[in-house]
Amino acid sequence: MSGQAPSFLDYTPVALSFGTSGLRGLVKDITDLEAYINVKGGLRYLLAAGDIPPGRRVILAGDLRPSTDRLLIAVARAVADAGCGAENAGKIPTPALVARAMAERCAGVMVTGSHIPFDRNGIKINRSVGEVLKSDEAGITREVERVRAEEYGRSAGESAFDSKGGLKTRTPLPPVDRAAEEAYVRRYVSAFPGDALRGMRVVVYQHSAVGRDILPRILGAIGADVVVLGRSDAFIALDTENVVGGQLDVLEALAIAAERDGRRPHAIVSTDGDSDRPLVAAVVPVAEAGPAGRRVRFLAGDLLGIVVAELLSARAVAVPISANDAVERRMRERGVLLRRTKIGSPYVIAAIDAMKGEGRDAPIVGWEANGGFLTGSDVALPGGTLAALPTRDSTLPILANLFAAAREGTALTQIWGRLPARFGQSGLLDEVPVEVTRALMARLVPPGEVVEVDFAGAVPPAWNELRTLLARVFVPALGFDDIVRINVVDGVRVTFKSGDVAHVRPSGNAPQLRIYANSDSQERADRIVTDGLREPDGILRTLVSFCAP
Repeated sequence: MSGQAPSFLDYTPVALSFGTSGLRGLVKDITDLEAYINVKGGLRYLLAAGDIPPGRRVILAGDLRPSTDRLLIAVARAVADAGCGAENAGKIPTPALVARAMAERCAGVMVTGSHIPFDRNGIKINRSVGEVLKSDEAGITREVERVRAEEYGRSAGESAFDSKGGLKTRTPLPPVDRAAEEAYVRRYVSAFPGDALRGMRVVVYQHSAVGRDILPRILGAIGADVVVLGRSDAFIALDTENVVGGQLDVLEALAIAAERDGRRPHAIVSTDGDSDRPLVAAVVPVAEAGPAGRRVRFLAGDLLGIVVAELLSARAVAVPISANDAVERRMRERGVLLRRTKIGSPYVIAAIDAMKGEGRDAPIVGWEANGGFLTGSDVALPGGTLAALPTRDSTLPILANLFAAAREGTALTQIWGRLPARFGQSGLLDEVPVEVTRALMARLVPPGEVVEVDFAGAVPPAWNELRTLLARVFVPALGFDDIVRINVVDGVRVTFKSGDVAHVRPSGNAPQLRIYANSDSQERADRIVTDGLREPDGILRTLVSFCAP
C-alpha cells in the first residue's frame, strides 16, 4: 500500500489484495473506505480501458455474510462517484451477476468471500465481457492506488469517511431489481426439458448459500421432486473442495431426514457461499451402505466436470493443475484437447480464450477442482442452447450430473462408476501466515522458466536438489516411492513411480496451505492427505519447518 494513511483515521489501514479470483481480506480490515477505494479504482480502470462507457450501469449483488450489506452501500457510493449508475440485483449467485452484466454489456461488482469463513469477505469486479483476468490486475492496482492517494489526501472535513473508515452518510441501496435472478433461472429452465429430472428426488442443502432459493426453483421447474433442508441464519463456510468428516456427517443426516416419509432421495446438492461451486452427493439404498452404514457418496468437483464435458460433447478443455488426473486420462481417451493451467478461474478463462483464438472446435469449456464450470462457447442441450458463460458456475454441473442419471434411468453412482479409476482428496492447514507460504514456495520452486521435469532424462541441477529435498518429506515410511516427475506451474506437484500424486500449494486468498492427492484407490488418496495434515509433524508442517529461522 503506497502513501501515508490520512491523519483523520485512528487506525492503520490494511489494503485488500488479489487472490486466485477477486479481492479478499478480513472483515475488520475491509472498511467502507477500503471497499470504496478498490471499487472506484476498478471502475476507473474499466472506463479508461473502454470496457464500459461513462454513465453505464454497474450490476451490484452480494452473498449472505453478515458484513455484505454494509459493504454494498460503500460499493454503491463508489459506483456513483465513478460516474456510473447502479442496478441492485440483490442477493444472487456470482454467475447470475456475471451473466446479467455480460448480457447488458455492463460491469458488475459482487461482494462475497465465496467459501472462506464469515470473518473474511471480498469484492469481485467483473468486466462487461466476463471476469477480470490476471492481465487486468496491474492496471486495476494502479488506479486503486491513485484513488487511495486522492482519498488519503483529503482533510477530515472534506472526507466522506469518519475516523473508523466508515461512511458518514449511508445512502440506502436502490430497490432490488429481479431481472438478473429471473434471467439466470430462465437460462437453465429453457435449456433442459421440463421433464428432464422427472422421477428424481433431490435434497437441496440450503445452509447459507446465496443461491439456496434459486436452485430449488430451477430443479423443480425441470421435473425434480425437491426437498429443502438445512437452512441456516448463521453463515456456514462450505468449501466444496474439502468435504470430509463432519461435512459428510451433515449430508448423511440430511439424507436420513429426507426419507422419513419412506421415500429415498437420489441425491443431495448444494453450493458454496456465493453459489459458484457445486456440491453433489449420491444417496444409495441401505443395502449398498458403506463403512459405518454411510449411504452418502460425494464426488469431487473435478470429476463432476468430466460428466458435464461429456454431456456437452466438449472438444477443448481447460482445467487447473490441481484437477484429478482422471480428467487427463478421459480427455485423452476421447481425443479432446486438454490445457492445464495455474489455479484460479482467470487462468482457466485465459486458456479458454487462447483456444478460441486458435480456432479450436467448439464446445470449449473449463472447470476447476472445486467443480465450478465455465463455458467458453454456446452449447446445445436437449431443451435449447446455453449461452457461453466464462465464469465459475455451480448450477450447470449439478443439473448435468442429475440429468445424465435421469436420462438413463440409472443411479448417479453408476454414471460416476464409468469414470477413470483415479481417486482424489484434498485438505488444508488453516492460519498458516502468507509470508510463511510465500517463503516456502520461494524455497521449493527452482528459478527459470521450466515448470515441469521428468526424471527419466537429464535435468538441471536445481531440480535434482529439489527432488532430494522432497524425498526427505515424502518418505517410504509414508508409502511413497521414487519421485518421477515434478511440476511447479502452481505450487509443487509431485508424481511418484507408483502413480501417486501429491500437490502442495498456498491458497490464493487466505492464510492456508493446501494439499491435493491422486491415487489408484480412495484409501491411498485419503492417507496422503491425512499424513499431509497430521499435527505436529505431518508433511505440510515438515515443509513449513524448512522456512523456520
